[in-house]
Amino acid sequence: MNLRRGVILFFVALVLPMALRAAEYPAPKEGDFVLRDFHFTSGETLPEMRIHYRTLGQAVKDAQGVTQNAVLIMHGTTGSGAQFIRPEFAGELFGPGQPLDASKYFIILPDDVGHGKSSKPSDGLHAKFPRYGYRDMVEAEYRLLTDGLGVNHARLIMGTSMGGMHTWLWGEIHPEFMDALLPLASLPTQISGRNRAWRRIITDAIRNDPAWEKGDYKNQPPSLRTAAEMLWLMSSNPIVRQQEAPSLTKSDEVLDKFVNDYMKTGDANDVLYAVEASHDYDPGPALEKIRAPLLAINFADDLINPPELGILERETRRVPKGRPLVIPRSEKTRGHGSHTIAELWKDQLVELLQRSAH
Repeated sequence: MNLRRGVILFFVALVLPMALRAAEYPAPKEGDFVLRDFHFTSGETLPEMRIHYRTLGQAVKDAQGVTQNAVLIMHGTTGSGAQFIRPEFAGELFGPGQPLDASKYFIILPDDVGHGKSSKPSDGLHAKFPRYGYRDMVEAEYRLLTDGLGVNHARLIMGTSMGGMHTWLWGEIHPEFMDALLPLASLPTQISGRNRAWRRIITDAIRNDPAWEKGDYKNQPPSLRTAAEMLWLMSSNPIVRQQEAPSLTKSDEVLDKFVNDYMKTGDANDVLYAVEASHDYDPGPALEKIRAPLLAINFADDLINPPELGILERETRRVPKGRPLVIPRSEKTRGHGSHTIAELWKDQLVELLQRSAH
């Protein structure tokens, strides 16, 4: 009896804390908002464009009807809002007493145009899907908030990678909409240099693949494997990759597993469109239009946005209330993927919220 009781107590002591951690923030609610007759900057239109989203918490408005607690968080290229529902992000931010406590904030996690469960080429239009850009994606995000969710002001707008780039555009296009901006793992300048090169490698591989068949393939073309390999290469730092793959055989094993898993759910047209969407990204000429306090965070081991370029510091200083920060490489950083490890930067988020409080 004592032994059994001891086993039960041990089990409770082991499992209960894990269950409590898992229950620290509420499960997100999912929904779809349909934008009618959506006009793209390319001149193309969609009669109906679906934007999928997740929300945590409830919106709060003041006596004048202005939303006080909305937080928009935007994902990266080929990702979705679901990527934030994980221990290293939601588990660090959305729980009781945490920086974006879901009992106080209304958190919005959309799947962007062409991503996740939102309208995308693989739904059926394939290469006939309208050619979208970042400005189209920001417009869809804006209409989701305002028309779909009734949010007319944001306490914070933030994003990772592509979502970080969207954050810069939000600050320029809707400068009075938000109290604070937090772009992560991005640069406020046109896509160029190595950042342009890895994207071209992916898009050229797909477009020049005979099996792509101008987008009307029946089976995924082999070039999707090339895209997956490039995404694996650029998403972390060399030290982590070396630890994961310390020999030739292990390297092939790790890469093959990543690619094979990616091929199960990935789609060549979706990847092609998502990577090419950066064609119209260039916040540089209008950085002075950003009014809200802005904290731009990058990482020293980011292969996509290397700090030695000096672009982050130089361009962020043009933002009236802007501040750049490069987090040094450590055992906890993961190159470009560090943007989703909130432990690395959540204290800076707290400081930004305090600095932008009214």
